[in-house]
Amino acid sequence: MGGVRVLVGTSKGGFVLTSDDGRRAWEVEGPLFGGWEVYHLAGSPADPDRLYASQSNGWFGQVIQRSDDGGATWDAVGNDFAYEGEPGTHLHYDGTSRPWELTRVWHLEPSATDPDTVYAGIEDAALFRTTDGGHSWSELTGLRTHETAPSWAPGAGGLCLHTILPRPDDPERMLVAISAAGVLATDDGGESWRLANRGLVSDFMPEPEAEVGHCVHKLARHPARPDVVYMQKHWDVMRSDDDGASWHEISGDLPTDFGFAIDVHAHDPETVYVVPITSDEQHYPPDGRLRVYRSRTGGHQWEPLTDGLPQADCYVNVLRDCLAVDALDPCGVYLGTTGGAVYVSPDEGDHWTPIVHDLPRVLSVEAQTLP
Repeated sequence: MGGVRVLVGTSKGGFVLTSDDGRRAWEVEGPLFGGWEVYHLAGSPADPDRLYASQSNGWFGQVIQRSDDGGATWDAVGNDFAYEGEPGTHLHYDGTSRPWELTRVWHLEPSATDPDTVYAGIEDAALFRTTDGGHSWSELTGLRTHETAPSWAPGAGGLCLHTILPRPDDPERMLVAISAAGVLATDDGGESWRLANRGLVSDFMPEPEAEVGHCVHKLARHPARPDVVYMQKHWDVMRSDDDGASWHEISGDLPTDFGFAIDVHAHDPETVYVVPITSDEQHYPPDGRLRVYRSRTGGHQWEPLTDGLPQADCYVNVLRDCLAVDALDPCGVYLGTTGGAVYVSPDEGDHWTPIVHDLPRVLSVEAQTLP
């Protein structure tokens, strides 16, 4: 097995971190697109040299960048994101109607089999797809025209579609998560959608068990068991054993069940990682101690992983796309913080070391295992 490439998006540019399979010595390249927000850097599972970047700027808008040489050079490809059909409205925080506005691309999900096919999750919540390597994008309108869409309201980070989970055994089936609408599922490649929120309870909502309106922060699943999906939501860590048809809580003995990030071990679908945050108002670790929690039983029983992480006076946050794993053996785990640090554990979370300090605010972390 080869080494690993870690793709890091930050508020002021992108960074590419590379190492051999020992994951102890690292080369750091960047900043790429210095000064621009890079919401997500994503690698193609079908071609390790193909990378995509969601680059945005308040003055110049949204740009998709593509690299065909592992990040050495980049080309700006299509940025023709435009809502199709009738624009419609959705709800704002105060319950008033607001027109749909295309603000940024939050998340890029390249196809597992075709490097030219990529899905993009948008704010305000919509799903786009390219099949020509990013040169042109089209909206999958069935999502934004779902009958519940007028009732969707933004979470604190905006009305963002931040998670896209195609099934590895059937790419026509996928789950998406929207803050703050919840989870929706499709069986026909995005033509039609159904709600997938049964079992979610959100006490901050007027109707805590309503079909729509839940603030889901992140979803994760293991390709070997695609029916099992894990969720970190706005309070509660959840699990589904039927591909999102129903959910049950697995927060167990966590010190707090609020957080943003969640991911699954590369080789064991019952090993799950989360990063608890104090509360929805206090976006920093409990007691100022940065701890990743691991469950080896698919939830309920959790252990803190602290060796090498700051355990005093640490008040950073870990955002939804800032926890990642590689496919090496033993599995590596990666963590990015709003304080600009990226940590690696080359031994499944037991021990941590910083790869870099003092980057801009980290918005996304993704690990690519290299051949």
